[in-house]
Amino acid sequence: MILAATTNESLAKMSDLLIYSSMAVYTLAFFAHIAEWVLGSRSKVGRTAAALTQQASTPSVTVQVKQGGTTSVLDKPKIVTRSAAGTRDVPDGPGAAGGTVQGDLYGRIAVSLTVLAFAVEAAGVVSRALAVQRAPWGNMYEFSTTFSTVAVGTYLAFLLAKKNVRWIGLPLVTTVLLDLGLATTWLKTPSDQLVPALDSYWLWIHVSTAIFCGAVFYLAAVATALYLFRDSYENKLASGGTPSAFARSVLERLPSAASLDKFSYRVNAAVFPLWTFTIIAGAIWAGDAWGRYWGWDAKEVWSFITWVGYAAYLHARATAGWKGRKAAYIALIAFGCFLFNYYGVNIFVTSKHSYAGVE
Repeated sequence: MILAATTNESLAKMSDLLIYSSMAVYTLAFFAHIAEWVLGSRSKVGRTAAALTQQASTPSVTVQVKQGGTTSVLDKPKIVTRSAAGTRDVPDGPGAAGGTVQGDLYGRIAVSLTVLAFAVEAAGVVSRALAVQRAPWGNMYEFSTTFSTVAVGTYLAFLLAKKNVRWIGLPLVTTVLLDLGLATTWLKTPSDQLVPALDSYWLWIHVSTAIFCGAVFYLAAVATALYLFRDSYENKLASGGTPSAFARSVLERLPSAASLDKFSYRVNAAVFPLWTFTIIAGAIWAGDAWGRYWGWDAKEVWSFITWVGYAAYLHARATAGWKGRKAAYIALIAFGCFLFNYYGVNIFVTSKHSYAGVE
């Protein structure tokens, strides 16, 4: 049955105001990140090019081997160490555009503004929950605001753990602004109570894990996409090519392709068991709500397709011949399936999971 609790309109309006306020602060953080990259690009960094040039110019080593009283001279081939992804081992960039004092200063300002925006947005999500007296993810508007909050919170947790992830800041803030822009315009839904099928404690368990998994998958997808660019950049340098000035100014400040690949793999591998639990929890909830655990509903099908995509990626990463770029493409396809499962199924497909609330 539908919850009998009424909506606190005062708290609902406060929630809306906090969400809009967080968008304003995220916008300031966006410009601070832009300033970080622009000012940081004024410094001359060529660590990747220098490392690859040094590897390419390493002379062959002469080895003397005594055989039967004579001496044979062999040329020991040059050894190039490669990462698990098949890319050359080169130094990481600074993690962002902080190649100069000014660039680093603006980077710190951007992170501080992101922390403030996160706190304001989180307060908006909590206010929405208090306004409707339930979990604040009963429709796409609430899911979107909570999703972006969790994504930013996860990014800040990595920073707090001293991980070299400041390079995520600009694409993250940009995506959050797009997400909140869609949420507050196209997906905006008045605060209201749950439809009967959602009136369950499984809403807290199943949907919260889905939101967290999606946020972590997103961070890994950003790393995967940047890995493809950085890998092409390193390969071009290694082959003697000359990348554009723009490519050098941006890609030199990212971690190496090997580091980006390792980050995305570890993050996807860590969250994959939780995504498996999410699907199982959804099946249990379906059994309680509709009397069957699996009915090949569109949301169920695409959740499983997403699971298969990430399972294929993890298998590919552990299989010789499918590391690096090939595996990265699979990871991006899997994340694309997750996005379609959220936007496509909820909006364009009629199913038991059509809770978009979009007119």
